[in-house]
Amino acid sequence: MYHAIVKRIARKNFLRVNQKDFGAILSACDPGIQHQFGGAHALGGKRHDREALGRWFGRLGRLCPHLTLTVDDIWVKGLPHNTTIIVRWSATDTLPDGSPYRNRGVHVIRMRWGKVVDIDAHEDSQAVAESMRKQAALGIEEATAAQILS
Repeated sequence: MYHAIVKRIARKNFLRVNQKDFGAILSACDPGIQHQFGGAHALGGKRHDREALGRWFGRLGRLCPHLTLTVDDIWVKGLPHNTTIIVRWSATDTLPDGSPYRNRGVHVIRMRWGKVVDIDAHEDSQAVAESMRKQAALGIEEATAAQILS
């Protein structure tokens, strides 16, 4: 029963990314959340608190306003004091120049007592970097901004 509830929460949080409802996601995160998103680009890097993750989500929303994540599979292991969630997903978007964006990846998420304490995103970072490069070429300055780190 617990694993089914966690799966439902994880699926809902990926829908919240699509809806840009980042506040609801952040409220489920521990203040000391660890977040890692691979790549040497404006969305890459590591964050170590909820405030920095909030700034990162803001940037994600501005740079990828039409991003749609589709959850393909969710696996849950553990009990409420130490839960690991693995989410396999695919992503689509249309870049400002009209070109399509596609990506696939896996998030490894850890929860403790109902709070998300760690998000480790594994995606095709080259695809993300290329989308940032295309946006920068169109004059979108934030696409070349320094990583949000904390």
